[in-house]
Amino acid sequence: MSNPQKFDPMLLVIAGLIFALLFVITQLMFSLISIVSVGVGAAFVIYQIITLQGKIASKFKYGRRFPSSFLVFLFAAPIAIGIIGGFDAYSIEQSLEKAVLLWGLTLSFWNALLFVPLSLYSKYRETTITEPTSYPKISVIVPAYNEDKVIERTIQGLVETKYPEKEVIVVDDGSTDKTLQIINKYKKQIKALHKENGGKASAINFGLAYATGEIIVIVDADTIVGAESLIHLAKGFSLDKEVAAVAGNIKVRNRKNWLTWCQALEYVAGIQIARRALDVFGTISVVPGALGAFRRNVLEEIGSYHKDTLVEDFDVTLKILKTKLVISGSTKATAYTEAPESLRNLYRQRKRWYGGNIQVFMRHADALTNPRFGLLQRFVFPYMLFSSVVMPFIGLITIGDAIYAVILGGGVFVLEMFAIFTVLQCLQAALAVRMDNEDPRLIPFGVFLVIGYKHILDFLLIRAVFERIFRKQMTWTSSERIGI
Repeated sequence: MSNPQKFDPMLLVIAGLIFALLFVITQLMFSLISIVSVGVGAAFVIYQIITLQGKIASKFKYGRRFPSSFLVFLFAAPIAIGIIGGFDAYSIEQSLEKAVLLWGLTLSFWNALLFVPLSLYSKYRETTITEPTSYPKISVIVPAYNEDKVIERTIQGLVETKYPEKEVIVVDDGSTDKTLQIINKYKKQIKALHKENGGKASAINFGLAYATGEIIVIVDADTIVGAESLIHLAKGFSLDKEVAAVAGNIKVRNRKNWLTWCQALEYVAGIQIARRALDVFGTISVVPGALGAFRRNVLEEIGSYHKDTLVEDFDVTLKILKTKLVISGSTKATAYTEAPESLRNLYRQRKRWYGGNIQVFMRHADALTNPRFGLLQRFVFPYMLFSSVVMPFIGLITIGDAIYAVILGGGVFVLEMFAIFTVLQCLQAALAVRMDNEDPRLIPFGVFLVIGYKHILDFLLIRAVFERIFRKQMTWTSSERIGI
């Protein structure tokens, strides 16, 4: 049995600074009307935290089909706050543009209020995890298509990864480069498979047919898995017999320029804040293809991976959440991936991700209204839909409004709001970095999650939405491999 780790008190200090700033923010609202409206929203967020406690399968069976109250709140509250803020601003300062900026700040307020306490609780709970009594056999499946620049390091890392009983299965999906030749060099240490090209999901399903482990781990061909990551994934399954999958902690390894450092912070903040919050309820929304583990019998029962999707990891995760089983995460099960180093390659990567997400949202649209899906219907799906589809539009509206306010002479107010947004984001970045024992040099890049990098992602998300609306054919696009 391993000794439980101590909870880092500095995390409470940083969280205290975040909530102190949120308190200051409320004092900057135009009038009592605005403060009350934000307070009502905050009360509803707290209510959600309290009422979502408990196991997924214990509540919300069958019932009348209707969107959850949380979904209604997410879509109605911004409109209501916009109207109230607009009335305040116009009646007091004749300034609608200021109201829009405060509207965007209010959404950040709610987001921090919801996720920061939950992420802290998740971190505390992580310190109580002990060693399991036994470790089941693990089968690691690596689908690969034209990955000759990166596949050898991935295989070497998996062969050297510590675990009592494992098998590594690498599936060449009809590569036209030297991928198969490299894979075959390791035939004595792995199962080297070859098939005609059929896509990533097809390659994973092909590997499943040859797997003998109780736990199936999926690893991307460009991913270097941490030395003890498989052990930590197995620990995640030992916590509860209802755990169907465990998501790994994905990190950017090629931190070479502004773009890759922004992506590194995006990963750390997303996993340590938002994903930790979902982990509290066992409802992590994506088990990443770079490193994710599943009970084999669960994968077989849901029909394995769907071939007609661009984001097979998101699709298979939602299929599991629909069964109301638990999906948890392990921040100690680390994997290091290669991030796009140019805007062109970032565009190619996110085009597939975001377009595929919209595709999967539409495929699983019944999760919005059917209460038989439990917390997926009540909380997770509404949040994912709102953050992926609605928030990008709000982000671009806010930046456009800020530019308009500056033109009209409100530059000082815009700078004040920008400073508040930036400090809040950097504090949350500091919290995430501290939780993950990450490089403190990531923290200043929190500025670009407020302006710059954030708006690049917003634009790509909005483009994906419109491409789907106009039924533009989506194809698999990926960034070029660097091979570091």
